[in-house]
Amino acid sequence: MDRAGHPDRRVLLVGGLAAATAALAGCSPTSAASPPTSAPPEPAPTTPAAAFTRLMEGNKRWVSGDLRHPDRDPDRREFVAEKQEPFGAILSCIDSRVPPELLFDTGLGDLYVMRTGGEAIGPVVTGSVEYGPMTSGTPLIVVLGHQRCGAIEAAYKSIRDGKPLPGNLEAIAKALRPAYEQVHGGGADPVDSMARAQVTLTAADLRSNQDLAPLVKKGALAVVGAYYSLDTGKVEVLAGAPA
Repeated sequence: MDRAGHPDRRVLLVGGLAAATAALAGCSPTSAASPPTSAPPEPAPTTPAAAFTRLMEGNKRWVSGDLRHPDRDPDRREFVAEKQEPFGAILSCIDSRVPPELLFDTGLGDLYVMRTGGEAIGPVVTGSVEYGPMTSGTPLIVVLGHQRCGAIEAAYKSIRDGKPLPGNLEAIAKALRPAYEQVHGGGADPVDSMARAQVTLTAADLRSNQDLAPLVKKGALAVVGAYYSLDTGKVEVLAGAPA
């Protein structure tokens, strides 16, 4: 059969290999975007003011969406596996929409976090809050309430109507009664007022208790009361911000 009108198979093979080589070159590591590298961990703040600034800067990133996600990679996991030095202790609500590590843009080993309904507090919770400042010099405690708190609302209605909550939920209502008594009958939104009162009362109690007060007095510890907006993502300071 006449081969004059047909390309030589060797030519086809060489051409095909050249095209494949060119295609692979386009996918080579030299032309692909370099994978992001982990930022070196920042030294933990050692003063109340520095720790507070670190948290609030993280919250600004949360609000704007310009997140850094620090301290959340395998290197950080290995770094803190043997030892932790959190720079803050956060007492917040159990609400699924208020995760402190996220809304302050922090990571592994940065925060001690205690979460109870409506920031209700008792001896075990108080001891948990005290742990960082008293054992490892954690310089900052933040009591963080929030907008539209279901635990606060349930406790408010229970106390107002004289109808105990079921099971151990009643223990939460009892713990929140001082905040209820402070705001009962006043304000356009008494539930929100009660949420804010719970924060300021709890922060004041922690600030003045016999174990933490000496640390506060000498400037080694600040106890901040704060309020988180579900609508904006912003943390508002109510009391106790370090100078």
